[in-house]
Order: sequence, then structure tokens, then C-alpha cells
Amino acid sequence: MSEATAFALPSSDLNLRERSKNFHSRPVNDTNAIPSNLEIDKEKPSTISTKTLSLRNIILDILGPIILTVLSFYLRFNDIDKNETVVWDEAHFGKFGSYYLKHEFYHDVHPPLGKMLIGLSEWLAGFDGDFGFDSNKRYPSEVNFKFMRQFNATFGALCVPVAFFTAKWMDFDYYTIYLISLMVTLEHSYIALSKFILLDSMLLFFTMTTFACMCKLYSLRNKCLTRQWSMWMSLTGLSIGCVCSVKWVGLFVTLVVGLYTVMELFQFFYDTNLSRSKYYKHWIIRIINLIIVPFLVYLFCFKIHFTLLYKSGTGDSATNTLFQINLEGTTIENSPRNVVYDSEVTLRSHGLSPNLLHSHAQVYPDGSHQRQITGYGFSDTNNNWIIKFARTKMVYFDPERDFISVRDGDEIRLLHKNTNSNLHSHEVPSHVSRGNWEVSGYGSDDVGDQKDDWVVEIVKQMDSANPNFPKEDPEILHPVSTFFRLRHKVLGCYLTSTGLSYPSWGFSQAEIVCKNSWSKHDKSTWWNIEGHWNEHLSIDESYVPPKSNFWTDFVLINFAMASSNNALVPDEDKYDPLASDFWEWPILYRGLRMCNWVTTSYKYYLMGSPFNTWISTLSLFIFCGIVSSIVYKYKRQSLVMSTDLFWKLSIQGGFPFVAWIAHYLPFVVMGRVTYVHHYVPALYFAILVFGFVTHYLLHTRHFLIKLPVYVLLYSGCVYVYILFSPICQGIVGRNANYTNLKWLPSWNIVDDVNFL
Repeated sequence: MSEATAFALPSSDLNLRERSKNFHSRPVNDTNAIPSNLEIDKEKPSTISTKTLSLRNIILDILGPIILTVLSFYLRFNDIDKNETVVWDEAHFGKFGSYYLKHEFYHDVHPPLGKMLIGLSEWLAGFDGDFGFDSNKRYPSEVNFKFMRQFNATFGALCVPVAFFTAKWMDFDYYTIYLISLMVTLEHSYIALSKFILLDSMLLFFTMTTFACMCKLYSLRNKCLTRQWSMWMSLTGLSIGCVCSVKWVGLFVTLVVGLYTVMELFQFFYDTNLSRSKYYKHWIIRIINLIIVPFLVYLFCFKIHFTLLYKSGTGDSATNTLFQINLEGTTIENSPRNVVYDSEVTLRSHGLSPNLLHSHAQVYPDGSHQRQITGYGFSDTNNNWIIKFARTKMVYFDPERDFISVRDGDEIRLLHKNTNSNLHSHEVPSHVSRGNWEVSGYGSDDVGDQKDDWVVEIVKQMDSANPNFPKEDPEILHPVSTFFRLRHKVLGCYLTSTGLSYPSWGFSQAEIVCKNSWSKHDKSTWWNIEGHWNEHLSIDESYVPPKSNFWTDFVLINFAMASSNNALVPDEDKYDPLASDFWEWPILYRGLRMCNWVTTSYKYYLMGSPFNTWISTLSLFIFCGIVSSIVYKYKRQSLVMSTDLFWKLSIQGGFPFVAWIAHYLPFVVMGRVTYVHHYVPALYFAILVFGFVTHYLLHTRHFLIKLPVYVLLYSGCVYVYILFSPICQGIVGRNANYTNLKWLPSWNIVDDVNFL
């Protein structure tokens, strides 16, 4: 629907199509043509020449967004290198980027695209990867951190033209389009985050492009299946893939696009003019572009990630044994090929948390109160176990001469080397998951019972990558290449890593339980020997471990990311001055100091613009009132809800409001620690809701009313930016010089306490 189309048509007994036709045929200067405040202002085409229209379009559609974009670049690039120290999360993401230059494998809670882009910026800047990005440390002169920051700032600056054309494709008038664009241009939190080596600007950019593509598809809804529409459908899928590959919160805007798609397909289902073959074609195109393409983008990012990081690094512990052992410089040593009784071993899980079987002196706070059994990914002597004969099958032998291999079906006992306790299970409920039995450390080499015994069940043997290495006996346990399960002799359950984590009493390590599993394909019950030591056995140096499987690596690293995310819970025993609660963000209760608050350096305070945040938060409530009013009028039959009107209301107000909820509500219900920057995408959608509310209330008002209100809003946005510009452009000198910025007592902009 164009700007000249009414939001709603007047009620009458005429057919809806006929009424629409009659309405558009009325003279534009007929005041009766405006039936309610739902109608949009329109120009008078008969009074405007083609030359005037062309000049107007050049100014409003080309020159205007260019000016705003240039201003956006200036504000984000301005003094970007004044703080010469590692600021806030640059300590994380700058370091992650450097790992790509050094090709060292690392693990993080976020997908790799954003960090690979940071690595690209470092490579383009000529960085060699040697600087460690330690927090608050001054950048060396040879590190071109200014270019790295400018690379990141480019994503933030490009958010402005994206916002402009999004508002245009949403069919707002130019007053509202420029208001939304100006608010994004002058948003303090967007500017501050753009100035540093972080993921937030990239996340915001791809979130905005995803929503923009959806709005463009809306504007092309009458050109479905054309080349232009198909191109934008493909770009939507590409954008979804990118936003989800930067951070998983990109799934939130993906849900919004999914809702739009479902609603559109539902409408097509009842379109009698659309053949079934074309309807199914719509389904196929959307499945390919909005599901398969994003997944392939996400998958391709991990393929590049694994290809670049081919050396052993800090993230090895998050991966399985085969992945680690194929890294250059791996710490997993070649070991004797047959695992025998009395060998010392470490066992790694194939479950959602591919950790090593671990125990320590601490006991469970409830249940059996016996020693804890956990999963732990890092190298530690508490991961070491000794394979013993089962209690029911004690065999006396000389371990220096008699080498008895562990075979499929053998009953064994695992003795923890450091605590001298047995891997044990009993009918005591597990502590985190439900329906499983506790696994504990119990007794000693001499003290124990039959519940210390486990049965080896080999499920898979892999051959050496060296084709000349002889085939190994598939009935014998081999390190690295043999995948097996351990079935409890008495209970019949299997040793399992659930993928969940213990609370702080278990040091947030992985939960290990005994689980009833009815399928040998249940990989949470699979284990392999990673480390194997026996000084009486020789090592065959010709053995080359099997290559890891990309799909297995991909799945496990994503589950490891999920597990790491779940572990980011607030520590009730430790005060985090930077953390904030969800209720604080929409009301701007507090901000976040991004760096040392010392007089001699440029200081940055992460906080949204009071104008943008407060007025957009208020608009969320006004929006609910507007929706209630529209529903009331519809039920009273004083408003005709045509299909075009429904879609216009949905795209201009409904979807931005849903997108705000989708980006805000998850942080309300999740248990992880949260910070101010988590509200950044939601703020954008709140600004769009404010644009709808303003447009809805003013678009039919007289020019003498509308213009002053918009001028006031423009002025307020600019004034508040100028007033608070130091928080994003740098607070210099004594804090006392900025006392005028402390509007709320909770804002610690000028306080002398330094938390960093």
C-alpha cells in the first residue's frame, strides 16, 4: 500500500473493493476523503511537477540519508583512539581475533563470525597477534588499534542507512523516517559500543538488516516470485545466517521473520486466486531461503573457524579427543595401543559436555555425601583413573610381566588415583537431572562392594589414518579410537554426562550420572580413553589417529557453547558492579563504566540516550493503548479492517513491538548474568514502535500542528545528544566537571569510586 492509501476505509454497505475504489477516486482536496485519524497524509500529484518530484526524491531519498550516514561515521570515528588502553570486552574479543592470526583453537560462548571479522580487521591492520589484549593495558605503538576500532565502527555507522530505508519500506512518512534515523544516529549507547573492538555493533547491524529485508519483502508483497522479490528473499536468509553467526540472540529476530512468514503463508492459503502449485512454490522458496540458506551460512562459518584454528590452544578442552589430537601441538601424547589392567587412563565423554571424568576430595552436600564425580575439560591429575579387576573377579597377576587387555564385555573397576576411591553408583537420585542415579567416589582399593563394578561395552572402533598401520582387534579397548559404554553391574544403568552443570558446590562442572539408556546410539553414554600411561608397555610411533568428523565437531562445539552460556550465572557471593537487571534497561536506571574512571584518560559510560530510551519506553504503553482502541473500534464495527490495513498496522507497529518483546523477554526469564549492552537490539525496536506511535497520532493532523511537534522531537533528540555527548565521545578531566549529567542518583557518571 502506498502513502496515498488510507489506513482504514469508511464503513458502509458497499462491497469493500468497491468502497476502496470509490475512496481513491475522490478528489484529493475533498475533506470527506479523510474518514478517521487512521489515514495517511498525501501529496497532491496534480499540483507537483515531475521535475519537482524528482528533485524532492533526490533530496529526501538520496541526499538526506547520505548526510545522516556521514554524520553517523563522524560521530563514531571521532576521537576513536583517544583511549589508548584495552577497554572493557576488547580484552575478550580482541584476543579472540588474534587467535585466528596465530591459528590457535579457542572456545567462546558465541558463534565465530563476529570474531572472525575482528580477526580480519587485525590482519588488515598488520597485527601479528602477539599482543595479549590484557584489560586496561596500553596498546603498544606497533598495534594499529585505531584501524581495528574503525573497522568495528563501520558496522555501527551503517546502521543509520539501514534504519532509514527500513522506516521507508515500512511506509512511514518522511517526518517519521527522519526522526527514526536521527534517533539511531545520535543514540549514545550505539556510538559508545561502535568505538571499540566488540561484537555489539555487528550484532545490531545484522539484526537491523534482517528486519529491513523483512520490511522490503512487505513492500514487494504485490510482486511475489519476481526476480527482485527473490533477491530480497535470498538476502533475508543471508542476513539471518549472519546475525545468528555473530551471537545466538540473532535467533530472536529470526523468530520475528518466522512469524511474518507464517502469517503470509496463512493468507496465501485462503487466496482463491493463487493456484496450489504456486502456493507450494511459496513454501519451497521460503524453506530454502529462510531455513536452509541461514543454516548453510552458520555451518560455513564454523567450517572456516575450524580450518583457520588448526593449532592447539586454550579451547581444546571444549572439544572431543579426535579433534584435539589432530591439532598441531596437541598435548595428547601417543600411547600404548592396548589398554591393560593396572593402566592409568583418562576418559572423555562423547555427550553434550565432552569433558573428562573427574573426581576430587569434595563431597556431595546431600544424597550420599560421598565424593563428587564430575566432568572437567582441563588437564588435571584429578582426571586420572586406574583400571582394576571387578570386585567379583579379583585376579592376582604381576603388572610388570602379565599384560591382560581390557576386552568387550569385561567387568572392571575404576580407581581414582588421587583420592583412592572407586567409581560407584547406587539408588540415590542424581543432583541436577531427574530420573537418574548419583555417581560417586566410594571406598578404596581394598574397601568396596559390587556397586563399584562396571561392564565394558564397545560400540565403535576406528582405524588409524595411517593405511599401513595394522588393523587392531575390535574386541580390545584402545586409546583414542575405541568408543565404549560403561554399564553398571548391579543397576544396569550407564555412566553418562548429561550436559548439565552442578551448582557452585560442584564448581559448575559437568554432571555425571548413571542413566538408563535403551540405545547404544545414545552418545551421552559413550566414552573413549584419551590419556593412557603404562611404563611397562611400548609405544608404536607409526600410529596415526583417525581424523575427526566435521559434523561431530560442529554439534559438540555448539553444545559446549550452550553449556558455557548456562554457566554464566550470577555469583550471589560476589558483587558485580557492572551487571544490571532487566527492569533497569527500559527506564535507564543505571549505566556501565566501560573503562578505568581515572582523571588522566578518556572515560566512556555505556548508557542509552535519555531522550531515546525514555520516550520509546513510554511509546510501548501508548502502543498498547492504540491497539486496544483499534480492537474496540473494530468490534464496534466503526472500523473496517481490510487485509491491507491489517498488514500496514502489523508491519509498522505490530512486528516492531513483537520484536521488542522477543529481544527483551528472554533476558527477563533467563538466569544468566546480564549487562546494559544486552538491551541494545531491543532499544532499536522500541524506537520503531515510537515511530509508529508518532506517525499514528500525527499523520492526519494539520501541518501547523504536525511540523512544530516534529521539530520539537528533532530538537529534543539533538539537544539531549549534545548534552550527554561526553558519555560516548569521552569524559575528559575531573569527574566533577560533569555533575550536570547526573540526572538520576543511580547514575555513577561522576562518582569517584572506580570499579575497574
